[in-house]
Amino acid sequence: MEIVNIHDAKTNLSRLLKGVERGESFVIAKAGIPIAKVVPLDAPEQGQASRFGFMKGKIKVPDDFDRMGTNEINVLFSGLQ
Repeated sequence: MEIVNIHDAKTNLSRLLKGVERGESFVIAKAGIPIAKVVPLDAPEQGQASRFGFMKGKIKVPDDFDRMGTNEINVLFSGLQ
């Protein structure tokens, strides 16, 4: 992530915002100390980034999922039918 001092941020704001449009973020620093982070509006909020389980209840895994394709796999790896 790019760290930019305040003066450079004011001078290059258009360029920096084009990067934000591409999904990049940057930090504005004052005397080398970070004071603000600029991120795209659609970036996940802190604590929201975890997407594990977001499809819960929307799909069904077949009961025989771990056995699906067993015959084909045996043929491919051992020549058995």
